[in-house]
Amino acid sequence: MVQQKDTAIAKQQRRQMAHLLEQGKEESARIRVENVIRSDITTELLEILELYCELLLARIGLLEPKECDPGLEEAIKSLIHAAPRTDVKELQQARQLLVEKYGKEFALEAMENSDGKVAERVMNKLKVEPPDPVLVDLYLKEIAKTYGVDWPKRQNKEQRGSDEEEGDDDPSGGQTVKNLEEPLTTEELSKATPPRDLGPKSPLSIAPPSPSTDNLNPRVKLPGPPELKPGGNMGGLKKQTPSTQAQSDPTGSHMDDQGKKGVGGKIPDVDELARRFAALKK
Repeated sequence: MVQQKDTAIAKQQRRQMAHLLEQGKEESARIRVENVIRSDITTELLEILELYCELLLARIGLLEPKECDPGLEEAIKSLIHAAPRTDVKELQQARQLLVEKYGKEFALEAMENSDGKVAERVMNKLKVEPPDPVLVDLYLKEIAKTYGVDWPKRQNKEQRGSDEEEGDDDPSGGQTVKNLEEPLTTEELSKATPPRDLGPKSPLSIAPPSPSTDNLNPRVKLPGPPELKPGGNMGGLKKQTPSTQAQSDPTGSHMDDQGKKGVGGKIPDVDELARRFAALKK
């Protein structure tokens, strides 16, 4: 509950800090961000002490002897040392039980850290000193980035000015000049495939249908001459003889044997068409 409350307060403070940066009140934001940093450090300390409490609960059987087990000495002394500096009542109660268990001398060693058994990360979190300016800048940049504030504005302007100066010095106008490549040989050109858009384009363009679960790869089918496939009924047809062809074609303008039979034969020339029209008029 304490950690959730601190987190909610820190979010509200970050929002206020972003508002200050947007208004240009940088000094006020730098002072107030120290409270956010201290709140985050306190939250991290409580998380460490919570882990130590879980460790003692998991190894509760080792707490029965009067002497402190070496595997629990760091956790116990860290709790005794840091609990009075927090506002969590449960930690203070746990500390009181540990002091009664192991005695006042043990508690005095833990408070003074004379034997150096208190965890170093706990000691670092308990230090009372102003935060590093680099850390303050990192916090402000992260807050500005989170809430979409253009900060620091000076740095952005200087960076843009330096980019413009570099662009003026560059004779290519800021565009990199590509190195000339060697021309391709005739063999490589013969192997290359021509582009699809070569030549006159058709005025009509057909877009393929969008893929669906039924047809993942749709294709466009253009209209063309029907393909005749031999079926079961065509197998019993008799081959036509010249006499039968003459009976079926009374005009006498049947196709010759040079590939003019069938649907897919050659197109008749002008003389052949004239002879057919003359036969129809008779």
